[in-house]
Amino acid sequence: MNSIRNTIKNYLDEDIAPFSMPGHKYGRAFKENSLCDNITKLMIKGDLTEVDGLDNLHDPSGVIKEALDDLKNLYKSKKSYFLVNGSTSGNLAMIFAAFSEGDKVLIERGCHRSIFNGIILRKLRPVYLDYNYDSVLGLPISNNSVDVISRIENEEDIKGIVLTYPNYYGICCDLKAISEKCKEKNILLIVDSAHGAHFGFSGVLPQNAVSLGGDIVVESAHKTLPSLTQTAYLHVMNENLIDNTDFYVSAFSSTSPSYMFMMSLEYSKDFLKSEVELKYKKLIHRIEKLKQEISSCSFLRIIDKEYINKSADFPIFDYDNTRIVINVDKGLSGHKLLKYLRENSVQCEMSDERNVVLIPTPFNIEEDYDKLIKALKKCSESDISDKLKEICYMNSYEKVIEPYEASCAEKILVNIEDCEGMTAGDNIVPYPPGIPLVVMGEKITRNHIETIKRLLSSGVDVLGVNEDKIKAVK
Repeated sequence: MNSIRNTIKNYLDEDIAPFSMPGHKYGRAFKENSLCDNITKLMIKGDLTEVDGLDNLHDPSGVIKEALDDLKNLYKSKKSYFLVNGSTSGNLAMIFAAFSEGDKVLIERGCHRSIFNGIILRKLRPVYLDYNYDSVLGLPISNNSVDVISRIENEEDIKGIVLTYPNYYGICCDLKAISEKCKEKNILLIVDSAHGAHFGFSGVLPQNAVSLGGDIVVESAHKTLPSLTQTAYLHVMNENLIDNTDFYVSAFSSTSPSYMFMMSLEYSKDFLKSEVELKYKKLIHRIEKLKQEISSCSFLRIIDKEYINKSADFPIFDYDNTRIVINVDKGLSGHKLLKYLRENSVQCEMSDERNVVLIPTPFNIEEDYDKLIKALKKCSESDISDKLKEICYMNSYEKVIEPYEASCAEKILVNIEDCEGMTAGDNIVPYPPGIPLVVMGEKITRNHIETIKRLLSSGVDVLGVNEDKIKAVK
């Protein structure tokens, strides 16, 4: 019988170039002896519980408190937290700390599924900001601050807004302008900055969400920093939210927090305090070199802020140049390119119809890029061709009942083909990126059905679909 241990061993034996999370890249980051001598051995031996002398994450008074105070000072927040249950627990804590049952909240439609789960659990009444989609490049881009500010002005009785900064593709909205309007209207700004923990620590990177006026911000350390999977930071800038956040961070956290996780979170903090400016400049320089090295591949390109602005309806505000997004011509498939690269020993993060997302960090090595370049140069259009019509599924939704009402309603299992016009009884979420296609309580349309079938046929995991059946409200 196969085991998890053997599966991981076999995977590592393949010597695959890691362009997906986590940011430490096979533990290479933990060889920074200036930060800690042989931290990998320390982590295994340090898998301990809250014994005398080790402090307690749920009531820090010693070394953990010192680390958290240092984290707060580093990010310049009012209070910061280590999260050992990922950004998911942070998103839940933020929503519960900021809002009360029945509150009307403006939600970016492109938020992560954990935000939508929080909306359901907190019994909020969401109204949605449409997610902008660039049909030329076939990817979602950030919200236009002008549109967001207009909605804040015109939407009555909203208690706050939840935004993503940056999105999975590294695209950033004008968070500063939006935060200024939120303060003017006295509403809360909640920011899922899961992909932006490294922002603000180099002049070649966008500003950190903490410095741009968010009231409370979550950041996944494991995505872009040298930290173990399932680790994140939470930062509070609004002092009125600290007491609530204290309670809900603890409520949504394990009562047996991993000291291995906490050590890696501290390690990432200390990494950001080291000479990271040069490291990020080198990383971006390597990506720029990569663009030149694959310039002969006429049917694909690595996009950036300038390239996106050539086709976007409005200029994007900022872009994370440490992110690699490979865009392919129409008629070709991002999903097939992802599979092709994996077959050629390159592990990418995710794909959509026309794009493949890679997440490099300063801990990728030259051999990783060599494998990527070799695979891309060897790739032909026929390897990734796709004759099916491209589908854009963003902004296709109609709320029938509130999500929390759907979560409590009686449900039935329905074949995908037979659920048109029914009300979804579960969130239907392509994963990654984890952005819901349908939120429970919304009407299922023919376009949804065709999109789900297309995603499944492309090998994309779709949460909420089980053996070609979907939960629908009875």
